[in-house]
Amino acid sequence: MSDTALGPAPSLPPPSDGGGARRAEGVGRSKALTATTLLAPATIFVAAGLLAPLAILFRYSLNEFVARTKTMVEALTIQNYITFFTDPYYTAALGTTIRVAVTVTVACLIVGFPLAYVVARTQSRFKHLLIIAIVLPLFVGNSVRAAGWMVVFGNKGFFNTTMMSLGLIDRPIEIMFTEKAVIIGIIAVNLPFMVLSLQSVIESIDRAVEEAAFSLGAPPLTMFRRVLWPLALPGVLAGTILTFILAMNAYATPFLLGGPLFKMMAPVIYNEFTQKTNWPFGAAIAFILMAVTLSLTLAANVLLHRRAAR
Repeated sequence: MSDTALGPAPSLPPPSDGGGARRAEGVGRSKALTATTLLAPATIFVAAGLLAPLAILFRYSLNEFVARTKTMVEALTIQNYITFFTDPYYTAALGTTIRVAVTVTVACLIVGFPLAYVVARTQSRFKHLLIIAIVLPLFVGNSVRAAGWMVVFGNKGFFNTTMMSLGLIDRPIEIMFTEKAVIIGIIAVNLPFMVLSLQSVIESIDRAVEEAAFSLGAPPLTMFRRVLWPLALPGVLAGTILTFILAMNAYATPFLLGGPLFKMMAPVIYNEFTQKTNWPFGAAIAFILMAVTLSLTLAANVLLHRRAAR
């Protein structure tokens, strides 16, 4: 019997994927809910512990301060910001802070890169001891380390006493309460952060890439400029950002090694809040410092990325 005699075969409905789509949608919602649940505690903590105080501080910076009664009066004025940028004392403190921070960042990069490279490439079984030696200074507070530098840099300190005993100098060299002492002290504080940031990135770079460059006839400087530096750029960015921000906001080291006449932004802000009790002006200086730090950091990032892209 032919198929035509039996009539056309019944058409089967196409398989429906509605169930699969609903399951995929459910899985997507579950993942989104899980991510939200995991991010919520950190988000709430940051908002409550950082953003809320910053918002309050910004509101304070728009208030007025009555010097006669040393009280803060609610207002909406930018006079505190105008006062800062029109007073040479405060603009000089900002300039000194930027100069010191840039110098410290460059010095940490120059000194820290070779050290990070040696630690990353060493095959010694004592490599962990080298890393511990780099991290160990972080266990000591900045004030304690600054006090140690005061012992070294004093007129009768270790450095001057040693130099005079060797007959290299006739009288003590004035190092304490100078910008040089502050720069050295901040470099000692920030150098481990730079080294650790660079070491972790250099360690992930395949050594065969460097050997290939040498086998093609590249001298060491060319290999560094064309191969190692571009590949290590993420560590350079992380280290310079961290070092620069820490240097811009340093307080203990400038206060102890710079003395009362050496002014950087963090001691100035502290003085406004505690000695003068001028909360509106202190809050304005704090926001200016934060804005300048973020602006210079972003500008440095863009500049490094453009140079790396060439």
